[in-house]
Amino acid sequence: MFASFAIDSFNMYLTRGSMTMNDRNNSEKVGEHIRIFQRGSAWHATYHFGGKQCRQSLKTSNKKTAIRNALDLDRRLTVGEQPVAPESATITEVIAAYKDYLSAEGRAKKTIEKYSQVFTVVESIAQTMARTSILDVNFVFIDKFRAERSKTCGAVTIYHETVIVRQLIKFAVTRRMATHDPLLCLRLKKPKPTPQPCFDETQIQQILSAARPPHAADTFLLLLAETGLRIGEAQWLTWSDVDLKTNVIHIRAKEGWKPKTGDERAVPLSPKLRAFLEVRSRHGRWVLTAKSTVTHPTLDRQIDERRSLAALKRVLARLGMEGKLHSFRHRFISRCLTKGIEESIVRSWVGHVDPTIMRLYTHISSPISQDRIKRLGTADSSGERKGSDSPT
Repeated sequence: MFASFAIDSFNMYLTRGSMTMNDRNNSEKVGEHIRIFQRGSAWHATYHFGGKQCRQSLKTSNKKTAIRNALDLDRRLTVGEQPVAPESATITEVIAAYKDYLSAEGRAKKTIEKYSQVFTVVESIAQTMARTSILDVNFVFIDKFRAERSKTCGAVTIYHETVIVRQLIKFAVTRRMATHDPLLCLRLKKPKPTPQPCFDETQIQQILSAARPPHAADTFLLLLAETGLRIGEAQWLTWSDVDLKTNVIHIRAKEGWKPKTGDERAVPLSPKLRAFLEVRSRHGRWVLTAKSTVTHPTLDRQIDERRSLAALKRVLARLGMEGKLHSFRHRFISRCLTKGIEESIVRSWVGHVDPTIMRLYTHISSPISQDRIKRLGTADSSGERKGSDSPT
């Protein structure tokens, strides 16, 4: 009976036979019945069941995970349960559990929406490939995912979305929803950042002058240009965040939203922005409000990021320029640094904590570069003239 059980139930998991002398010498006892050993990169368990010596792969190259799996197997043997490896959850089950985890951790709504978009692609590819188990999200699956995303996304986006899929698998392993990690040896090479558009001072003035209601120069574009705020931060800015006494704007969490880095900060008001805020009507909660329409007659309504970007794109098209909402942030950081403001202070204003990330937003405009090279040439010429006047 035991031989029949071993053939029927253990065919996918067990390999009978004794350990080699090297395996025995390097094995460790775990629990009452199990010894574990490593062969190649994978850990295995060996034990006796039904009068037979059995060997079972623990499906991991991590020793801590191997010990945990071995202890679980030992527990089942101790209580007389059949030592059959647990089945892995489906892709849909893991995604649902991971979304619950993200919500419980208090992740921002926008973050969860971004993850959900990636998971929608994952489930679509799984359906196309006729895959259901979370273990099916392996290297072949990742290659298919990256190839599919390359049709519409850039290298940086593909990298970040692949990281999200990798996090999904790690979650499944830690929650024991996967018997092993199908992406264990996956190594992702982070692509180099591509140059980002950055407006200069002349372009900023042209954009503000060309903007038309309801997105005129005295609304969100001026705020972005004078503070370097992210569009989400400007969108959630309330009048209680504006402190004219201390001359700062507070960026802080609210119900349903929190800053990208999670940290609160204060951004000083420039004279131009302060003058704008002093005369602006303070009816309602939001500093920046969308125009009322027949569909949305409410006056105190937050601006919409998509519509704001569309409005900016129309302005840029009329001016023959390239850029996006984040370009105002690039411009603000570059302007601060070229004016000699310490990087640590700029980081405290814009919310960056990593100097490496800060440098990705730094742009030295062409006029400034040309001015500096002229100074260098003037200094060299001056040195040569002095040298020619010196006695030999």
